[in-house]
Amino acid sequence: MFASILPPTVGFNCIINITTKTVNSKLRGLTEALYILTKANNTRFEFIFTNLVPGTPRLFTSVMGVYKAYNSSKMYRELKLRGAIIQSKQLRILPQEQIFSRVNGVWNLSSDQGNLGTFVITNVRLVWFANMNELFNISLPYLQIASVKVRESKFGMALVVESSEASGGYVLGFRIDPVEKLHEVHKEISALYTVYSQCPVFGVEFILQDKDPRGLEDMNMNNVPRAFLLAGAGQPQTDEDRLDLPEMDEEEIDESVSDAGDVLAAYLADGHHNDLEPVFSAELGLAVEKLKDGYTLQTLWEVIPS
Repeated sequence: MFASILPPTVGFNCIINITTKTVNSKLRGLTEALYILTKANNTRFEFIFTNLVPGTPRLFTSVMGVYKAYNSSKMYRELKLRGAIIQSKQLRILPQEQIFSRVNGVWNLSSDQGNLGTFVITNVRLVWFANMNELFNISLPYLQIASVKVRESKFGMALVVESSEASGGYVLGFRIDPVEKLHEVHKEISALYTVYSQCPVFGVEFILQDKDPRGLEDMNMNNVPRAFLLAGAGQPQTDEDRLDLPEMDEEEIDESVSDAGDVLAAYLADGHHNDLEPVFSAELGLAVEKLKDGYTLQTLWEVIPS
């Protein structure tokens, strides 16, 4: 997320491509820039970022690593139809995924005649695939399930799974014989859905390293701890991967310009300024409130500091 005075936000789902290029910046000279190409509401946007601290490319690689982890974990969050998730009648297992049961003889009621297939129930999703065509399948994460019910249909008692509106609002019907087996599968899916709701699995693990117990006051900003995404990000975990920031030269910091808005806001937020007694101001030739310590008429009056 990037923030400014009018904060734009870039969601990972809107990103088309992320690249880095060496550019000649008027401000920083020859430096590395991060190019983010996005698309939202059929309109394309390109954002270009340069790092104010030279020699720190890991800031850009961290953004690209997080984006890679987001893309590699979509199967944990999104409904997938006709995907390459089955190989030789076996489900391709995701990291952190465990298969709890496999149910044969499950009819998909999406067509009039139905399609015979197999249920694979895991701790992350519900998968069904046709026995005659593995590419005719559906992967429905618990995150996108709105409800799971058993109700009457024109094919008899059926397991009805409704997906969320965000995933398309699908209503999926499955028939399992005998009815006792149908109720067992419904009970198992409902239980796993409840467990997942309490402790969801998103497919991304992270480890916080080098936490400083002394707090921010005593923290050395030249030795910043980092969080590494392990799922597909390819981030190393050695001590050499700490981000060492060079010390900023004092000449690069212009302290002559103060923020007039912050001064006025701090003055007004100090409270009880309406109760101060009036005093004569020789500078204005008027009676004004007595100013608090640390403030002058010039700093409060100026919109653009001189």
